[in-house]
Amino acid sequence: MKRIESVVLAADLAGTAVFAFEGALAAMHGGLDLLGVMVLSFVVALGGGVIRDLLIGATPPNAVRDWRYPVLAFATGLLTFVFHGAARELPPLLVTTLDAAGLALFAVAGAQKALNFGIGPFIATLMGTVTGVGGGVIRDLLLARVPSVLVTDIYASAAFVGGVALVAARRFEVPPVATALLSGAVCFVLRMLAVTHGWQLPKAAM
Repeated sequence: MKRIESVVLAADLAGTAVFAFEGALAAMHGGLDLLGVMVLSFVVALGGGVIRDLLIGATPPNAVRDWRYPVLAFATGLLTFVFHGAARELPPLLVTTLDAAGLALFAVAGAQKALNFGIGPFIATLMGTVTGVGGGVIRDLLLARVPSVLVTDIYASAAFVGGVALVAARRFEVPPVATALLSGAVCFVLRMLAVTHGWQLPKAAM
Protein backbone atom coordinates (compact mmCIF):
# COMPACT_ATOMS: atom_id res chain seq x y z
CA MET A 1 0.00 0.00 0.00
CA LYS A 2 2.85 2.38 0.80
CA ARG A 3 4.29 1.84 -2.70
CA ILE A 4 0.90 2.68 -4.24
CA GLU A 5 0.59 5.84 -2.14
CA SER A 6 4.05 6.94 -3.30
CA VAL A 7 2.99 6.48 -6.93
CA VAL A 8 -0.15 8.56 -6.34
CA LEU A 9 1.84 11.32 -4.64
CA ALA A 10 4.46 11.47 -7.41
CA ALA A 11 1.81 11.61 -10.15
CA ASP A 12 -0.21 14.19 -8.23
CA LEU A 13 2.75 16.54 -7.69
CA ALA A 14 4.00 16.20 -11.27
CA GLY A 15 0.52 16.89 -12.60
CA THR A 16 0.22 19.88 -10.26
CA ALA A 17 3.35 21.48 -11.72
CA VAL A 18 2.29 20.84 -15.33
CA PHE A 19 -1.24 22.17 -14.89
CA ALA A 20 -0.05 25.18 -12.86
CA PHE A 21 2.15 26.11 -15.81
CA GLU A 22 -0.76 25.61 -18.23
CA GLY A 23 -3.02 27.71 -16.01
CA ALA A 24 -0.48 30.54 -15.90
CA LEU A 25 -0.20 30.48 -19.70
CA ALA A 26 -3.99 30.66 -20.06
CA ALA A 27 -4.09 33.60 -17.64
CA MET A 28 -1.41 35.52 -19.54
CA HIS A 29 -3.11 34.85 -22.88
CA GLY A 30 -6.29 36.20 -21.28
CA GLY A 31 -4.51 39.42 -20.30
CA LEU A 32 -4.70 38.86 -16.54
CA ASP A 33 -2.30 40.49 -14.09
CA LEU A 34 0.02 38.73 -11.63
CA LEU A 35 -2.79 38.02 -9.18
CA GLY A 36 -4.88 36.52 -11.97
CA VAL A 37 -1.96 34.37 -13.06
CA MET A 38 -1.45 33.06 -9.54
CA VAL A 39 -5.17 32.36 -9.05
CA LEU A 40 -5.48 30.44 -12.32
CA SER A 41 -2.28 28.52 -11.62
CA PHE A 42 -3.74 27.41 -8.30
CA VAL A 43 -7.19 26.61 -9.68
CA VAL A 44 -6.05 24.65 -12.72
CA ALA A 45 -3.42 22.74 -10.75
CA LEU A 46 -5.53 21.86 -7.72
CA GLY A 47 -9.20 22.34 -8.61
CA GLY A 48 -9.74 18.82 -9.94
CA GLY A 49 -7.95 17.23 -6.99
CA VAL A 50 -9.98 19.22 -4.48
CA ILE A 51 -13.24 18.16 -6.13
CA ARG A 52 -12.08 14.52 -6.14
CA ASP A 53 -11.02 14.56 -2.50
CA LEU A 54 -14.32 16.08 -1.38
CA LEU A 55 -16.31 13.51 -3.35
CA ILE A 56 -14.42 10.48 -1.99
CA GLY A 57 -14.26 11.80 1.57
CA ALA A 58 -10.53 12.52 1.67
CA THR A 59 -10.89 15.63 3.82
CA PRO A 60 -9.37 18.06 4.23
CA PRO A 61 -8.21 17.91 0.58
CA ASN A 62 -4.50 17.52 -0.15
CA ALA A 63 -4.40 21.10 -1.44
CA VAL A 64 -5.21 22.22 2.12
CA ARG A 65 -3.51 19.51 4.18
CA ASP A 66 -0.18 19.20 2.33
CA TRP A 67 1.79 22.43 1.92
CA ARG A 68 3.67 21.06 -1.08
CA TYR A 69 0.65 21.36 -3.38
CA PRO A 70 -0.12 25.09 -3.04
CA VAL A 71 3.57 26.01 -2.83
CA LEU A 72 4.33 24.08 -6.02
CA ALA A 73 1.33 25.60 -7.81
CA PHE A 74 2.15 29.17 -6.81
CA ALA A 75 5.89 28.78 -7.46
CA THR A 76 5.23 27.40 -10.94
CA GLY A 77 2.79 30.21 -11.70
CA LEU A 78 5.23 32.85 -10.48
CA LEU A 79 8.13 31.44 -12.49
CA THR A 80 5.94 31.28 -15.59
CA PHE A 81 4.97 34.93 -15.08
CA VAL A 82 8.57 36.05 -14.51
CA PHE A 83 9.77 34.24 -17.62
CA HIS A 84 6.63 35.05 -19.58
CA GLY A 85 8.56 35.92 -22.73
CA ALA A 86 10.01 32.45 -23.05
CA ALA A 87 6.74 30.82 -21.95
CA ARG A 88 4.73 32.63 -24.64
CA GLU A 89 7.13 31.50 -27.34
CA LEU A 90 6.74 27.80 -26.62
CA PRO A 91 5.46 25.90 -29.68
CA PRO A 92 1.75 25.07 -29.44
CA LEU A 93 2.49 21.36 -29.92
CA LEU A 94 4.79 21.41 -26.88
CA VAL A 95 2.11 23.08 -24.77
CA THR A 96 -0.42 20.50 -25.97
CA THR A 97 2.02 17.70 -25.14
CA LEU A 98 2.56 19.06 -21.63
CA ASP A 99 -1.19 19.38 -21.14
CA ALA A 100 -1.68 15.77 -22.27
CA ALA A 101 1.02 14.68 -19.84
CA GLY A 102 -0.70 16.56 -17.01
CA LEU A 103 -4.02 14.97 -17.94
CA ALA A 104 -2.47 11.51 -17.86
CA LEU A 105 -0.78 12.11 -14.51
CA PHE A 106 -3.98 13.37 -12.89
CA ALA A 107 -6.14 10.64 -14.41
CA VAL A 108 -3.80 8.03 -12.92
CA ALA A 109 -3.51 9.74 -9.54
CA GLY A 110 -7.24 10.40 -9.28
CA ALA A 111 -8.39 6.91 -10.17
CA GLN A 112 -5.76 5.27 -7.97
CA LYS A 113 -6.56 7.43 -4.96
CA ALA A 114 -10.26 6.68 -5.32
CA LEU A 115 -9.50 2.95 -5.39
CA ASN A 116 -7.33 3.38 -2.29
CA PHE A 117 -10.36 4.86 -0.51
CA GLY A 118 -12.48 1.84 -1.34
CA ILE A 119 -14.41 3.43 -4.20
CA GLY A 120 -15.77 1.02 -6.82
CA PRO A 121 -13.95 0.65 -10.18
CA PHE A 122 -16.43 2.58 -12.35
CA ILE A 123 -16.69 5.56 -9.99
CA ALA A 124 -12.90 5.47 -9.54
CA THR A 125 -12.46 5.98 -13.28
CA LEU A 126 -14.85 8.92 -13.08
CA MET A 127 -12.81 10.37 -10.21
CA GLY A 128 -9.71 10.11 -12.38
CA THR A 129 -11.55 12.01 -15.10
CA VAL A 130 -12.73 14.68 -12.65
CA THR A 131 -9.18 15.09 -11.36
CA GLY A 132 -7.90 15.59 -14.89
CA VAL A 133 -10.52 18.02 -16.20
CA GLY A 134 -11.90 19.75 -13.09
CA GLY A 135 -9.30 22.51 -12.92
CA GLY A 136 -9.64 23.27 -16.61
CA VAL A 137 -13.42 23.59 -16.32
CA ILE A 138 -13.07 26.10 -13.46
CA ARG A 139 -10.41 27.98 -15.46
CA ASP A 140 -12.71 28.36 -18.45
CA LEU A 141 -15.59 29.52 -16.26
CA LEU A 142 -13.35 32.16 -14.68
CA LEU A 143 -12.30 33.29 -18.16
CA ALA A 144 -15.98 33.49 -19.20
CA ARG A 145 -15.87 30.86 -21.93
CA VAL A 146 -17.51 27.51 -22.59
CA PRO A 147 -15.41 24.80 -20.87
CA SER A 148 -13.13 23.37 -23.55
CA VAL A 149 -13.73 19.84 -22.26
CA LEU A 150 -17.29 20.11 -23.59
CA VAL A 151 -16.34 21.14 -27.12
CA THR A 152 -12.76 20.10 -27.80
CA ASP A 153 -11.47 16.90 -29.37
CA ILE A 154 -11.18 13.82 -27.17
CA TYR A 155 -9.98 15.01 -23.75
CA ALA A 156 -12.11 13.85 -20.82
CA SER A 157 -12.64 10.60 -22.71
CA ALA A 158 -8.87 10.04 -22.77
CA ALA A 159 -8.74 10.47 -19.00
CA PHE A 160 -11.62 8.02 -18.59
CA VAL A 161 -9.95 5.41 -20.81
CA GLY A 162 -6.73 5.85 -18.83
CA GLY A 163 -8.71 5.17 -15.66
CA VAL A 164 -10.22 2.05 -17.20
CA ALA A 165 -6.72 0.85 -18.09
CA LEU A 166 -5.61 1.42 -14.48
CA VAL A 167 -8.55 -0.50 -13.04
CA ALA A 168 -7.96 -3.36 -15.46
CA ALA A 169 -4.25 -3.51 -14.63
CA ARG A 170 -5.06 -3.53 -10.92
CA ARG A 171 -7.52 -6.39 -11.52
CA PHE A 172 -4.73 -8.43 -13.11
CA GLU A 173 -2.39 -7.53 -10.21
CA VAL A 174 0.14 -5.65 -12.33
CA PRO A 175 2.77 -3.99 -10.06
CA PRO A 176 1.83 -0.43 -8.99
CA VAL A 177 4.54 1.43 -10.92
CA ALA A 178 3.89 -0.57 -14.09
CA THR A 179 0.15 0.03 -13.66
CA ALA A 180 0.66 3.78 -13.39
CA LEU A 181 2.99 3.89 -16.40
CA LEU A 182 0.68 1.77 -18.53
CA SER A 183 -2.53 3.64 -17.75
CA GLY A 184 -0.81 7.02 -18.03
CA ALA A 185 0.60 6.04 -21.42
CA VAL A 186 -2.86 4.96 -22.63
CA CYS A 187 -4.35 8.34 -21.67
CA PHE A 188 -1.44 10.33 -23.10
CA VAL A 189 -1.29 8.47 -26.42
CA LEU A 190 -5.05 8.64 -26.94
CA ARG A 191 -5.07 12.38 -26.26
CA MET A 192 -2.16 13.05 -28.63
CA LEU A 193 -3.69 10.87 -31.36
CA ALA A 194 -6.94 12.83 -31.01
CA VAL A 195 -5.05 16.10 -31.45
CA THR A 196 -3.00 14.81 -34.37
CA HIS A 197 -5.90 13.29 -36.28
CA GLY A 198 -8.66 15.65 -35.16
CA TRP A 199 -10.73 12.91 -33.54
CA GLN A 200 -14.02 14.12 -32.11
CA LEU A 201 -16.89 12.55 -30.24
CA PRO A 202 -20.17 12.56 -32.20
CA LYS A 203 -22.17 15.79 -32.13
CA ALA A 204 -25.88 16.24 -32.80
CA ALA A 205 -26.67 17.83 -36.16
CA MET A 206 -28.58 21.10 -35.77
